[in-house]
Amino acid sequence: MVLTTSSVFPSSAGHQFMPWPSRRSVIHSTNGIVACSQPLAAKCGLEILNKGGNAADAAVAVAAGINMTEPCQTGIGGDMFCLFYDAKTKKVSALNGSGRAGGKCTLETIKQSLGLGGNKGEEGKIPMHSVHAVTVPGAAAGWVDTVERFGSGKLTLEEILAPAIKMGEEGFPVHEQTATIWAQGEQSLRDASPNFREMMKSDPNAPDGVRAPKAGEIIKLPNLARTFRTLAQEGKKGFYTGRIAEEIIKVTSSLGGHLTLEDLEHHLTTGSEPVEPISLKFTGQGAGKLENKGVEVWEHPPNGQGIVALMALGILQQLELDGKIPTWTEKDHNTAPYLHAIIEALRIAFADANWYLADPNVTNVPTSGLLSPEYLSERSKLFSPTKSIPEYIAHGSPALRSSDTVYFAVSDSEGNAISFINSNYGGFGTGIIPSGCGFTLQNRGANFSLSPQHPNVLAPRKRPYHTIIPGLVTNISDGSLHSVFGVMGGFMQPQGHVQTLLGQIVGGLNPQQALDAPRICIGAGMPENGKVYDLKVYVEEGMPEETIDGLRKLGHEVTVVTATPGEKWQSRSLFGRGQIIRWTVDEVEKDRGVWSAGSDMRGDGGAFPA
Repeated sequence: MVLTTSSVFPSSAGHQFMPWPSRRSVIHSTNGIVACSQPLAAKCGLEILNKGGNAADAAVAVAAGINMTEPCQTGIGGDMFCLFYDAKTKKVSALNGSGRAGGKCTLETIKQSLGLGGNKGEEGKIPMHSVHAVTVPGAAAGWVDTVERFGSGKLTLEEILAPAIKMGEEGFPVHEQTATIWAQGEQSLRDASPNFREMMKSDPNAPDGVRAPKAGEIIKLPNLARTFRTLAQEGKKGFYTGRIAEEIIKVTSSLGGHLTLEDLEHHLTTGSEPVEPISLKFTGQGAGKLENKGVEVWEHPPNGQGIVALMALGILQQLELDGKIPTWTEKDHNTAPYLHAIIEALRIAFADANWYLADPNVTNVPTSGLLSPEYLSERSKLFSPTKSIPEYIAHGSPALRSSDTVYFAVSDSEGNAISFINSNYGGFGTGIIPSGCGFTLQNRGANFSLSPQHPNVLAPRKRPYHTIIPGLVTNISDGSLHSVFGVMGGFMQPQGHVQTLLGQIVGGLNPQQALDAPRICIGAGMPENGKVYDLKVYVEEGMPEETIDGLRKLGHEVTVVTATPGEKWQSRSLFGRGQIIRWTVDEVEKDRGVWSAGSDMRGDGGAFPA
């Protein structure tokens, strides 16, 4: 039987070719799909699915594959989060694979090390390339725990990591975006530590014999493959104790860092943490009238920022109930009033998140209160349908800082699906490479506040505010899976979640169209020293002119982001790169389901059927 886009997504039948640059089609499969930003990494996941592994097994293979092929975006020296949907139980589970600050990383110690004068009252920030931005890498433990908790049990970790290990040892061609980012990060790698050669291509014509690889060139990363082999054979202990742990501490200590072997061993025992996902039932904007009676949107709880997306959706739902915005139809999608409501809801949500969001194991984060209908109703009163909120709201807006992260989604033939995200934070992270290990250490600690009064203030063994968030949606009517989705890219991530989900619900777009549609990104408004920074609205090229004019008339300071000559994608990175995998039941063969997926045109990858 042939399934067309219009048969699976009836309302999108008239949108075959949209008024924005894309001709990608939705990918359909009954056996599972890997949707990610890197085709070679997707191949790693498909190999595991074809060997009998499930979505979780394949996700770890993809994570390792992307670390190998896009080390300038993600890696085992960073952190991860995931949401897993179990088709048999219809249960959504969450895993927090983020690391903590070192036990000796007190506020006073770090401020003195940064030259901020200890108790002189200077706040400042931890620089992105500082050794003090290094937190314990959580990804290695997260990969192991994902397989142990959610995997099929049919494959060993050694089998799951084998495709990525093979690429590292035999070499692989570098893709276009990766080559560009690698070249941009070359000097930071050189400056960060003496081990930069481990992540460069040998070239006898280069001044010192190495350089960043170019697009289409083959590079080998044997030291990273060696790290993966150690993890595969020895498990978490092989990463958080022994040679790898010793090299992490050796290089960070040489640069003045305060991490210790005890910090790494502490993560071995406390490790990645199974947590309860948070959710919001969304019946607004016509969703409640659909056959599924609306959707329940699931996010990872704090210390991740998924609560921003849920709060924004809750505020929009409340605005509709109060009659401040209409029930949108397809023609409203990406109009000025539509985007105005989304922008303002996100600003309000970010204002709270930038104050309250912190490590809930250390600080009391009022998650249930922030998501309560009463609170969201109160916050929605800040909205005006005729003008933008002209100034800084409550505790602040998101800091507009680029972030290099990879998000991907995997589904399998049993109906399971996983929403998975892995990150170095910014680019190569700190760029610091432990000798003989082949990976860089993340700079997630740069997201800590250095203000003693802030809930997200740096403290020993504390996790920082995390930007990376996986998303998952179920149908309210029966708890069945609607989709797994995500949009990588720093503080753009919850903004992308809201826009791509509403694109499907309101705009009638299929997964690929929802990702291709032009997006907006609200700018920074986080105050420092009494000053309020950028409150611009960045609009992607391709948005209708009448929408841009309408936003300006509503009082928004709009900047249209366009590609410069010869630039195919770099400027669009501000708006993130996403993946969506949807689940639908065939209208005739009711006992069979179909996976339908899209992959962001702003990335190198795609959606690949098993």
